[in-house]
Order: sequence, then structure tokens, then C-alpha cells
Amino acid sequence: MRGTEGNIECDNPVIRNCSHCLIHVPDLVRYGSKPRREIAKDPATQRHLSDSLRSYADAVNYPPNQTVIGNLTPDALSGIPRPWFDAGEKAVPSTGPFGEIVSQDVFYALLKAANVLKPSLVELAAEGRETLEGCLQAHPVFSSLATVDFTPLESLQAEINTGGALALRSGTELRGCVRRDDRAEGREDENLDAHTLLEALCTKASGAVALQWLLHREGIDAAEIDYVISCGEEATGDRYQRGGGGMAKSIAEMCDCTRASGMDVKNFCAAPASALVTAGALVKAGLYRRVAVVAGGSLAKLGMKFQAYLRLGMPMLGDCLGATAFLVAPDDGESPILHLEPGSVGVATVGASTSDEAVYRDLILAPLNALGLTMGDIDKFAPELHNPEIMEHSGSGDVVHKNYRLIAAMAVMAGEIGKADMETFIARTGMTGFAPPQGHIPSAIPYMGHALAAMRRGELHRAMFLCKASLFLNRLTELYDGVSFLLEANPRAET
Repeated sequence: MRGTEGNIECDNPVIRNCSHCLIHVPDLVRYGSKPRREIAKDPATQRHLSDSLRSYADAVNYPPNQTVIGNLTPDALSGIPRPWFDAGEKAVPSTGPFGEIVSQDVFYALLKAANVLKPSLVELAAEGRETLEGCLQAHPVFSSLATVDFTPLESLQAEINTGGALALRSGTELRGCVRRDDRAEGREDENLDAHTLLEALCTKASGAVALQWLLHREGIDAAEIDYVISCGEEATGDRYQRGGGGMAKSIAEMCDCTRASGMDVKNFCAAPASALVTAGALVKAGLYRRVAVVAGGSLAKLGMKFQAYLRLGMPMLGDCLGATAFLVAPDDGESPILHLEPGSVGVATVGASTSDEAVYRDLILAPLNALGLTMGDIDKFAPELHNPEIMEHSGSGDVVHKNYRLIAAMAVMAGEIGKADMETFIARTGMTGFAPPQGHIPSAIPYMGHALAAMRRGELHRAMFLCKASLFLNRLTELYDGVSFLLEANPRAET
């Protein structure tokens, strides 16, 4: 399956590199959809919420967060007794093989850098200048983004007091504010109010975090990226085109990818898989050599389960934005292969309807049959990888294990294992969840860094990534969607 288009080889593409980052933003939890609504009902909720917030050191020390950035493997995480939030303080780094757990002050400075509108949507207090300006200028990955100006604290406080802006706080200190688009064309548009624009800026800035880390890890200049695909769930746009897109190109602009264009791919939680397949197809067709796929985080999902934490006396675990990025390129003879042969990408068809069995047949058995493989040929399956400590305490149960039960049941139906062998199959092909509940972020792709590293070490041969999407959330259908793809160690690297 080999061809040539110009001087670009059209083999199956590879995933050369990736980044996985978290942004610890405890003082933005109040602006998550659920906390914001509950605080509006009862302002005393804000005090209880604030009392439960974690320090940056606690967030860095949290074992699932260390797994996201690659300092722990999922297997190592499974060996750490729970509760993980009470694992004890250790001297652990905020950076890892895959990325970084970014502090709130750094992120506030990046929010300011993400703004391009005049007058500015984001203002930072002059009293925090030394902290905020210094944290970017000294950063080994973000220093190129350090274009920050400041405003006197008094004027920011006055604007917040009138209800015209949202406060950016660090504990009791006011760090800045975010305002609505107050120009004539934006003044009456609810899609351009301060809160909605803060959501968009958070996605853009966190996406830039992941893309900058990807460029840093790959050791290439931003101008070497040909195309950028954003795959976050968040919608951006004004009243006439809510969700119209443009996030990819705005992130590319922020990261100085001057030779790139871009587009947004939307498919709820399955969007990262859809975007990676699309990127691979663009590379395989010979249209681009280096395509970056990037997903920023979701402000709306911060603190989704906060009431359960408060009820149980737990720290606020839903306090991190997730961000990730991937570099898709032509086969280099070393990096793991993204299979794009005919039929090799699993898709949940309309005909599969809402049947779990039919959806998983489409996602697992159909692509494996197309490649002449069985489920036994797969070393690891990566479905939704939500942190079970977060999901169980909120009453949702261990979502990851539920998914593995469905995958194992499919192996039983296919006649590959007996029903009594399901748990053994899960232990061999599964893993512990570790990703924060950020919608599209937990959906299979947090395993990518671990899979790439294990394949390069010769410890893993094939991994299947399974991403499901809840299309019924759009209120237009009752269907699920889903996309799966197979990643395989490069055969030329193995010989």
C-alpha cells in the first residue's frame, strides 16, 4: 500500500509525537457550568467551594495527574492504593515526558496573550505584574508568548463591581478580569458576553499550551507545521454562527504557525479520533507533511461533580483543564503507524442505532476484520479513560471498567474467549483510568503518549483507540457516534 504524490510518500502516516498537559485553575472552578448555576441560586455555595480547593502542590502531587503528563504509567497508577487524593505529599515534578501541569498564574498570563481584540477582553492587575510577567518570560516553553500589559487594580475592581467583567482571582488576590465584547456589534449578543468569551479564551490558551509543548518535544519551529486541526467540543462564534469554528487557526496564530492553515472538527467526545483520522488522511493523500491536531480544555466542565466532593468532605478534584496535541506526518520508518487502509477505521454507523453491541461491532470487529486481525492481536484497548476516583464518588461508577466489560463481552461474542475469561482479558488489554472529566479529553487519547513510548521501547505492538460520542446531547438525535483507529509499532523500526 504505497504510492507517491510529488515528493511526498503516501504510505500510512505516523504519529510522530504528542503532548498531554493539565492546567490547574482552582479559582476558575466557580465559572464551570454547574458551580456557576448553583452559586447563582445560593451565594453561600461559593464559600464552601473555595474551602475545598486544592493547592497547586496538591494538584501536582495527585497520582492521576502525574499519569497524564507521563511520570507514572497507568499500570503504576493501578498499584497505588486509593484514595489517591490522600496519597501523601511527595517531591514530584510539575513537568513530565509528555507535558506539564501548568499553574494558574502562568495560565492567567496566557489568557492575556490569547487576546487579540481591541479594546482587550482580558486585563491583568498591575499589582501582580512581577508574578505574571515573570512566570511567562522565564518559562522554557511559553517564553515566546510573553506579551503582557497591565492595568491599575482600582479600575479593574470598579469594572467587576458594576457587573461588567468577571474576576480572575488567585485566592483572595485579584489578578485581573475578563470583559464582554462591548463594541456596538457585540453589546447585545449573549454569545459575546464575558463568561462565553472566557470559555473560548480558556480553550484557545490551553490549546496553545499543548501545541507549544508538542513543538518543544518534537524540536521543530512553529513555521514547520503545515496544518492545524482543533478537536475540542467548545463552540465559538457570534449570534449568527454559534459554533462556527476558527479555534484551530486562532491557536495556530497564537503559537506563530505562520505557514499553517486550519479547521475545527466537531464530533463531541469522538472528535479527537475523527481529527487524527482526518489528519492522517491529509498526510497520506500528500496534501501536507506535518499536521498538528490540538484539543484545548473545557471551562464549562470544571467542577461538574463539586457537590459530591463537598458532601463527602473531599478536595475539589475537578479543578484542571485538559489539553493535548499530536503531530501526524509521513512514515519516517520509526514512529508508530496509524492504519488507514480501506475499512481499517471503525465508525459507528447510523444503522447501529443506540445498541451497544452494534456500536462495538462497528468500532472493533469491523476494522479488525478488514485488517485480517482478531481481538487477540491487540495488546491494549484505550476507551474513555476517566479517573475512577472522580467518577465513583459522584455516583457514575467506574466508567473505564464498564467500557472494558463491553469490550470483553465483544470478544466473547466473537468466540475469541469464554465468558469466564473476561476479567483475565480485561487485565491483559485494559488499564486504570486517569484523565479528568473534560469531555473529549478523556476519550482514549490520554493513552497516546504511553502507547508511543511503549512501542518505541518494543514493549507494545498494537493498540486500538475507541472513542464514543453522545450525539443525543445536541437534542437532534438519539444516536451515539464513535470512531476507532489502530496504532501499530513501525515494522521498519522493529527490524
